[in-house]
Amino acid sequence: MATFLTAVVSIKATLFSFQPQTFTSLQSQTNALSLKPFPSFTKPISVSLPRMRLIPHATMETEEKPALDPNAESSRRVYIGNIPRTVTNEQLTKIVEEHGAVEQVQVMYDKYSGRSRRFGFATMKSVEDANAVIEKLNGTTIEGREVKVNITEKPIASSSSSSPDLSLLQSEDAAFVDSPYKVYVGNLAKSVTKEMLESLFSEKGKVLSAKVSRVPGTSKSTGFGFVTFSSDEDVEAAILALNNSLLEGQKIRVNKA
Repeated sequence: MATFLTAVVSIKATLFSFQPQTFTSLQSQTNALSLKPFPSFTKPISVSLPRMRLIPHATMETEEKPALDPNAESSRRVYIGNIPRTVTNEQLTKIVEEHGAVEQVQVMYDKYSGRSRRFGFATMKSVEDANAVIEKLNGTTIEGREVKVNITEKPIASSSSSSPDLSLLQSEDAAFVDSPYKVYVGNLAKSVTKEMLESLFSEKGKVLSAKVSRVPGTSKSTGFGFVTFSSDEDVEAAILALNNSLLEGQKIRVNKA
C-alpha cells in the first residue's frame, strides 16, 4: 500500500514540474508575435466605387384617351331588318341611296342554303347620312314588309371570329321586351344573332322582341334564345312552321317558353 502511494505522488510531482515551463514558453511566443505589426493594416485601403449616374425622377402623366370619332364606321353603319328575301344588294343600295351617300351595302345570306336572312347592313359616308336613313326608312314597307332600321356596331363582315362589343350585348339584353307569348329556340348555331331570329320569326307573326342567351360576361352564345309575340296564335304558328327548320345550317327546336 505504501509503495503504491509513493508512485502516485511521484507522478503528480512530475506533472506539475512541466506546467511552469509550458506556460512560460507560450507567454514568450505571444509577446514575440505582439511586437510584429500585421502587414495588412500598415497600408491604406483603397476602394474603387463604380461611377454613378443620376437619373431624373420620371413624372407620371395620365394618358388621355382620344375622343371617339363621330365618323367612325360603327357610327355610320345601320342595320336594316325584315327585308323581303327577294331584295338584292343592288336593290337595297338603290333604296338607301335615296336618303344619303352610301359607302357599302350588304344583304346577309345563309352560307348553307344561300337564302337571304332578311336583313342587311349599310355603311354611310357620314353620321348625318346614317341618321337620315334611319329617320326616312325605319317603319316603312318594302314589298309589303315593314323594315326596321337602326344604328348597330355589328360588323358587316359575316365572320364567326368577330366578337361583338359586350356593352352592345348588354344593351340588347336590356332592350328585350318580354311577353307571356314567348317561344324558346334551341340548338342555335354560334353565329346566330337576335336580328336573325327577328327576321326568321317575323315571317310567321308579329314579333315583339328576340334575344340570344350569352355566357355571362362574354359574347359567347349558349346555343339558345327567346322570341316574344303579341298573341298566342303567333306563337302556335311559329312553332308549327319553324320547329326543326334550318338556321345557319342547324336544325332549331322551337317550343313554348
